[in-house]
Amino acid sequence: MKYITINIPEGVDLEAKETSRFLAAKMYECGRLSLGQAAELAGLSKIAFSEILHDYDVSLINYPSSEISRDAAQF
Repeated sequence: MKYITINIPEGVDLEAKETSRFLAAKMYECGRLSLGQAAELAGLSKIAFSEILHDYDVSLINYPSSEISRDAAQF
C-alpha cells in the first residue's frame, strides 16, 4: 500500500476516515479509480461504498453522456 501525506492548514478540522471517503468518491466520479479501487481507498466494501456515494453527490453509474449517445446510435 502507498501512503500520501497531506499538509492541513491550522484550524481546518478534517477526520481521516471522512477525508479518505471523500477523496475516493471524487476520484471515482472523475474516472481515476474503479469502483473496487475507490471502495478499498475508502476502507469499505463495494456495496457499502456504492451506498455512500450519494453523500458526496456522486452517481454510482459513472458513464459519460457522450458514450451513452454513441452507444445508443449503434442500435
